[in-house]
Amino acid sequence: MPDRSALGDPGRRRLLAALAAGVFSLPAGRLSAQGGGLPAPLPPGRSIHELRGTVLVNGRAASRQTAVVGGDVIETGEASRVIFAVGKDAFLLRASGRLETRGEGVTVRVLRLVTGKLLSVFGSESRRVETPVASIGIRGTGLYVESDPALTYVCTCYGTADIAAIADPLSGETVVSEHHDAPRYVLSSGAAGTRIRLAPVFNHTDQELALIEALVGRTPPFEVNGGGRGNRYGG
Repeated sequence: MPDRSALGDPGRRRLLAALAAGVFSLPAGRLSAQGGGLPAPLPPGRSIHELRGTVLVNGRAASRQTAVVGGDVIETGEASRVIFAVGKDAFLLRASGRLETRGEGVTVRVLRLVTGKLLSVFGSESRRVETPVASIGIRGTGLYVESDPALTYVCTCYGTADIAAIADPLSGETVVSEHHDAPRYVLSSGAAGTRIRLAPVFNHTDQELALIEALVGRTPPFEVNGGGRGNRYGG
């Protein structure tokens, strides 16, 4: 089991430098459907619910009519974002992101978040989310990931995730979460078995989870409006 104590000197300096530079400090912003309600599931043949700014699919400018399928590469520019669904999985990719997918048709088996910030909800099939630093195996899970060369942030919003540091087979953990219970940093360097560390919850909302779940006809497994669970978690 990785050491969950305070970061050692090299890792702590790297993490603090990243945080000071604002790597994980951009505000999420609130999302809501027009009129305060949730959207209906996307009709057959439609993938994109919303796009703002510069959004590319396979290097070409996307529109609301662009179909996204397994094997596509999705990119967002500065001050941009896209909300989309593929099969029973739905996603919110924030600004300055690059998401590479592997699969075919409406099935995406692997998502590689090269850079950026990705909120995802998944159906019951097994999936894997990768960054340059971490590998995350999931099923039926809500997951928020921020990818930077120095470290990856992972919040298992609900469900189960098997989190591993790619360069350190001794750093691995299975997280079971009901409601943002166990966010983690995964570091790119550090002593063997110590690259997964405790983290706070920030930069994603229950409303956002409810919105993207609605695109695939589901609801999150907790009450969004009430009990203080409609918050935006911020650093």
